[in-house]
Amino acid sequence: MLPADAPFPSGASASSPSSSGPNARARTAPPSADARLLAIAADHLRRLGHRQVTVVGVAAEAGMTHANVYRYFPSKTALVDAVAGRWLREVEAELGAIADAPDPADDKLERLLLALASMQREVLARDPHLFAVHRDATVESRPIARRHRGRLRQLVERVIEEGMNAGTFSLRDRERGLAFIFDTSHRFLHPVSIQLDAEVPRDLIEARLGAVIRAMLRILRIGTL
Repeated sequence: MLPADAPFPSGASASSPSSSGPNARARTAPPSADARLLAIAADHLRRLGHRQVTVVGVAAEAGMTHANVYRYFPSKTALVDAVAGRWLREVEAELGAIADAPDPADDKLERLLLALASMQREVLARDPHLFAVHRDATVESRPIARRHRGRLRQLVERVIEEGMNAGTFSLRDRERGLAFIFDTSHRFLHPVSIQLDAEVPRDLIEARLGAVIRAMLRILRIGTL
């Protein structure tokens, strides 16, 4: 589906042969109402901050009543969480590609944790209002954060299982291993901690996280948990 501001396909016009027929209609079909609302909400969030976003303002720009917005999103929180959810799905897709790569499990676990920390720091710098929604949803354990946490656990669990099967990790208890990974990396992955470290130089943060991951991997390899 094309976004609302997508340009007309290059070389085509409303009267050209390539723009007629069902395929062209599908290419130029307007976005669905919920997609339009999300796009507008994302713009308002970026410009105004989540506290200043209002359902009335989003509805007005979409050309509908605020009551109609509630047909798609039951509250303002649900609306801004859905905006954050789009970004979190992009994060999860990138992490999923790491987990699916044909690399050794210890390399994949290191890359996955580094990427998760890096993507959060990047969005904090690029779009702090979006990060604030992610942070608050995590602190309040809102549904969008719980789903994200569950998907992260599944990805890490998959890598750990692969490492155990290959003999890379020597774990007597997989659940204890998973808890150890998240407990050890929590300082660098939780959005509140990332916010607190916003002024710390990035290379210093990466060096500290890298040292923690190396120590973590040593323990996972020798199985002393």
